[in-house]
Amino acid sequence: MSLELYTPEISALAIGNPFPDRLADATGSTERRSPVCGSRVTVDVRLGEDGRIAAVGTQVRACLLGQASSTLMAQHVVGRSVEEIIVARDELTKWLAGTGDVPDWPGMALFTPGLKLTARHASIRLAFEAAAEAAEQARAGRAQDSVTRNGQIRIGDAPAGHD
Repeated sequence: MSLELYTPEISALAIGNPFPDRLADATGSTERRSPVCGSRVTVDVRLGEDGRIAAVGTQVRACLLGQASSTLMAQHVVGRSVEEIIVARDELTKWLAGTGDVPDWPGMALFTPGLKLTARHASIRLAFEAAAEAAEQARAGRAQDSVTRNGQIRIGDAPAGHD
């Protein structure tokens, strides 16, 4: 294992999560686990009226890299759209696989020494995978709530006045 990856910056990031607690009013929640090291990251999100992340909560039981990645995600996720979170996850996956550039996410370059340590990639991806899934879940639930609240709108129904 390369000690180049375990820098003072990564260590500081690991203990700096601004949202270390679960959200009581989450509209989306997902846990991801690394089969390699057993790290687990749970991400809760609540979408605002504009469809962007309004609040985030996390529960992180992970190695140093999983903790650092979770902090990096949490520091910059509020205010972003669901699509931006999905793109960040996908760019991170491609970058770690060697098929893409450094993701357009603040601080991501700190993980550059981890590119050659493929066994550590799952830990670095955990928080971004969980955040993207939770955001997608929240968006899907929001769409379902809209249909449920309006009751009259169902697939196959004609609009009112068009019988």
